[in-house]
Amino acid sequence: MFLFILTVGGCFHTPTQDGAPRYHVDVNKIHNPVPHYLPKSKYGNPNHYTVNGRRYHVLKSARGYDKRGIASWYGTKFNGRLTSTREKYNLLGMTAASPELPIPCFVRVTNLENGKQVIVKVNDRGPFAENRVMDLSYVAAKKLGYAGRGTALVEVTSIDVPNPLEKTRRIFAHHRPQMYLQVGAFEYPRNADHLQFELKRVTERSIRIVHQDSRFYRVQIGPLHSVEESDALQRRIATARLGHAITVIG
Repeated sequence: MFLFILTVGGCFHTPTQDGAPRYHVDVNKIHNPVPHYLPKSKYGNPNHYTVNGRRYHVLKSARGYDKRGIASWYGTKFNGRLTSTREKYNLLGMTAASPELPIPCFVRVTNLENGKQVIVKVNDRGPFAENRVMDLSYVAAKKLGYAGRGTALVEVTSIDVPNPLEKTRRIFAHHRPQMYLQVGAFEYPRNADHLQFELKRVTERSIRIVHQDSRFYRVQIGPLHSVEESDALQRRIATARLGHAITVIG
């Protein structure tokens, strides 16, 4: 049973024995992780497993996953213990547990009662209570606004991140260059994630974070349709004091 807990599920949670930390946690200082490709762990990903007489099936892929249900959270009781991927659980980390998603993976969790969203890395198994779709870390639950209540109605949506090592065929003969507006380049991903969030106030265009063949995380808006659109957006960014934007072709 001890080996099973390590390799499959680190979240055998008894809510009455768990709780929040006794110190104040300012969740505004804790940012979403930047999704990136992660190979599937050799731990915690059996085809199926059984807990308390119930069989759970692990999905082959998280691609296209979208599920609504009840989420709970886990805190001090499990802090420092090994998760199913054999990482140490940190109640201040943006992580979560799922009974069926392949681990690790990144998902977006939306609190359907207040609209708040977080991005978490799923690296653990659980919860194993009836009608629960996910267990979030204490800090993720607090950012979603339900740490004080214990549970919330949520939607869990996968974030698909391609494997950079996969060989893909690219046809350049008729490739049309795409124009983007680059607003910042950061050494630390949390800074890029923060700027991406702030830029949503000035544009509805897609905002991407590029981190390829470089140590910098580049925040880019686009693709844009015209130079005129790029110039207008550049002025809005300057007015909002969100940085000095430059046009890049990708």
